[in-house]
Amino acid sequence: MEMFSPENQNKKYDHLFTEIDTGYIKIPKFQREFVWTKRQTAKLIDSIIKGFPVGTFIFWKTREELRHIKNIGNAKLPTQTLGESVAYVLDGQQRITSLFAVKKGLIITKEGKEIDYKDISVDLSLNPDDEDEVIIPEPSEGIPSISVYQLLNGTIMEFLDEFTRDEIRKIEIYQRRLATYDFSTIVINEYPIDIACEIFTRINTGGMELTLFEIMVAKTFDQDTGFDLASEYDMLIDDNHGGKDLKDAGYDTIPSSIILQCIAACLIQDVKRKSILKLEKSKVINIWSEVKDSIFHATDYFRSHYRIPVSRLLPYPALLVLFTYFFYKNNGNPPDSTQNKLLMQYYWWVSLSRRFSSASETKIAQDLKRIDEILKGRIISYNEEEQVSLTLNGIINRQFSTGDSFCKAILSLYAYYLPKSFSDNSLVRIDNSWLKVAFSKNYHHFFPKSYLTKNGFNDHEANSIVNITIVDDYLNKRAIGARAPSDYMNDFNSTNEHLDKTMRTHLIDDIDKYGIWTDDYNLFLKNRGKKILRLLERRLNPKF
Repeated sequence: MEMFSPENQNKKYDHLFTEIDTGYIKIPKFQREFVWTKRQTAKLIDSIIKGFPVGTFIFWKTREELRHIKNIGNAKLPTQTLGESVAYVLDGQQRITSLFAVKKGLIITKEGKEIDYKDISVDLSLNPDDEDEVIIPEPSEGIPSISVYQLLNGTIMEFLDEFTRDEIRKIEIYQRRLATYDFSTIVINEYPIDIACEIFTRINTGGMELTLFEIMVAKTFDQDTGFDLASEYDMLIDDNHGGKDLKDAGYDTIPSSIILQCIAACLIQDVKRKSILKLEKSKVINIWSEVKDSIFHATDYFRSHYRIPVSRLLPYPALLVLFTYFFYKNNGNPPDSTQNKLLMQYYWWVSLSRRFSSASETKIAQDLKRIDEILKGRIISYNEEEQVSLTLNGIINRQFSTGDSFCKAILSLYAYYLPKSFSDNSLVRIDNSWLKVAFSKNYHHFFPKSYLTKNGFNDHEANSIVNITIVDDYLNKRAIGARAPSDYMNDFNSTNEHLDKTMRTHLIDDIDKYGIWTDDYNLFLKNRGKKILRLLERRLNPKF
């Protein structure tokens, strides 16, 4: 790793804040909001007056244009000419904002309340070298005081008529101490953005690493074009202005990291973190519209061809990256018959092999080459160690878990057949918010777990993915409870004249032969498991 040499500098109060006034020093947008209270600010100024160290400011000097804070309180900060160096605050935001607010006498609104920094004052009844704090958050009645704002911006001549000779003496001491205080600063000059962000993470966030998305939002921000990746992502998820968005498509849980990978895949066919950090801002901005369209094409494809109605049923969100890449390279055109079969085979192979459970960045890069082959209509060769081995026992013994891609693949298979309500044959509404966890209202053990436990089956046997059905709401569960299938299904038989058709949408082809009326759990697992196995094999091995 290349070694860098930070530069130590000392700055006086006026010099430090002139650089904020001119737009040279900026606060990057990935810094947290200003949260210090007036009391904390007063304590900071008191430390300066007493000559105590107040910590080091760390700046990153660069020509990179980052998304940054444009205003502090009621002060609008100037922009810098494009291409000129600026210094972003990596450490010391709360301190530097506090000192600037006092210097400018700002009014800052926090939690709906206005805080006037002109109130912070010097208690002139105390001596400069007293151990007591001489800086107070606001003046107190009956105590002689002067605001720090006046102290920093006024002259002794202006104060002669207002203060006593002893108070003027103290004011002169405080002015001199503030004006001559050396603020310790470290400048890291032209470091790469990933190194600068690593420094920020180590010194600022107490172990909370800056996300890649937060870094790229800052890096790709463009004031001239108004491009803001954070805003673009928000509109992609939920466009409040009525445009097309992922929320309307049911895909609003797609994380920002996946969207970054979609961009990188289309630009450079590589989704590794270090590669994304090197993406050129102009190229990201120029490609964004096409990538966004390709994302919509991919989600529409998942919904129409695989009938996956919501993003939580995707075995891996990373699948969106590969399918977005396909549509981007295919100029938004739908796949032909051969490509459809190849994409289907790929989708089920990824999902059932648990491919992206580890080293996903490397594997996505490998699979982008597979998508290139699919675009050419070439049959994909999956070598032996990547082959999916499906057996009836393997499916029956698979424990239901919403975090397991194999299980989610089977859940997406269930969704494909448009499951209907047991009670009235109406279409089950599948919602992202109901699919968060394994005990969601949409997931139902057809043979209730408590019923199976009472009849000698252990939790492992009861929690088979084969025993899971997708139901419409908690009413089904309340009606079912811990009852035997023969019992509760008899009730539904009297309210749903299409019960046989309903159960076929749950991959239960024949109520009589699936052990339901005889409460035969093993027979149910065997026959439903065989049905699931056939459907999966058909998808993994399409006929070309």
